[in-house]
Formats: sequence, structure tokens, C-alpha cells
Amino acid sequence: MASSKVIKVLVGSQNPVKINAAKSVIERYFPDSQIDCQGLHAPSGVPEQPLGEDQTRIGAQNRVAYLQAHHQADFYCAMEGGAYQFSYGPATFAYVVIANSQHTSVNRSSNLPLPQSIYDALVAGEELGPVMDNVFNTNNIKQKGGAIGLLTNHVATRESTYTQALTLAMAPFLHPHLYSN
Repeated sequence: MASSKVIKVLVGSQNPVKINAAKSVIERYFPDSQIDCQGLHAPSGVPEQPLGEDQTRIGAQNRVAYLQAHHQADFYCAMEGGAYQFSYGPATFAYVVIANSQHTSVNRSSNLPLPQSIYDALVAGEELGPVMDNVFNTNNIKQKGGAIGLLTNHVATRESTYTQALTLAMAPFLHPHLYSN
């Protein structure tokens, strides 16, 4: 019996939702390989609750850069959730970054509209997970379905949003000749 290639994936978080999203995406693209996916602490260098697209993206990029500087892997991955007051209303979203030794891909999830009162609590210094736990009387929702699950009646989840953004972020690794330069 031939042994399959092992692909090592490091995720810049110990949150099981983020680890599972990364593993499921890599497994779909490399079905004949064994995926060794581990979550590790990697500092974001941004506030616990990033506000704005730049702060959120930089947090994910910093996590990947930390992993690359301190560990060896085939892929490095990070997801950073943020929020912003857009002209049409407040929303939460995530930035994802995937890198290997040749490429880095940055992508963003879709927006989840937030109630103004919840966004205002974030601006006041609170973090989305605990705010949602308080509003919906849940416990540690950020390591489960997240605000996305609660606000969509669990039709969508935090993991499903990360999975879609990561799936699309893989394009440069699948067609590197089109993304060189």
C-alpha cells in the first residue's frame, strides 16, 4: 500500500473553528494527501477586536508572518474577524491569508450585517464573541457558530464563512503561472 504525501498546514490560532476550516479546504484541494493541520498561537499585533478592513487584514497577515518565521510547513493560514461601520451600516467580516514558500494569497469574506447596538459595543472596546454571548445567552460562541450562526439562525456559520474565503484564496496556488509577478 502506497503511503500518501503528508501536507503540513499551520493555522495561526488555536480556535477549532479556524483549524477545521483550513483543514477541510486543503483536504478538498489535495484529496490524495494526508493533511496534518495544527493550530498554533500566533500574535496578530492588532487589537483583540479589529475595527476596519486594514486592521483586520494586517492581523491575519501578521499571524501568517509569525508562523513562517518560527515554524516549517507546506501552508500557513490565518483568519482574522473584524467589523466596520460602512456607509450602509455596520458589518462583521473576516480576512484570510494563506501562504507557502512561493506565494501569499489574501482574501476577504462576505459581510454579515450587524445591529448598530452590537457594533457600538465593539467600538466601546468589547469583543464580538462575548457581546453575542450576552445578547443571545450563549457561552463561547466564537469557538462554535459565531455571530454568523446566531444572526442567520445557524443557516451559515463562522466556519462556513472562513471555508468559502479560504477556498477562493487557494486560486494562486492552483494556477501559479497566472499569478506570478
